[in-house]
Amino acid sequence: MRSLRDDRGRSDRVAARVTGVGVGFMALMLTWLVGSRLAALIWEPPVGPTVAILTAILVGIATALVASARFLRQVD
Repeated sequence: MRSLRDDRGRSDRVAARVTGVGVGFMALMLTWLVGSRLAALIWEPPVGPTVAILTAILVGIATALVASARFLRQVD
């Protein structure tokens, strides 16, 4: 039988991960907005938008992983 303390700890860990994913989405959007403008100056379509979205996805994933790890350390 699980105690209330176990449930709260689990919910805090889930909240930390979800918050980290939200931070990653924000980083993805900002990188996409800035990156698409800069890539359009350097490359013509379809290369420019492709480079911008791939860069934004990588930055978003990396940011989500780092933010989630930091939030999980604070919870534990």
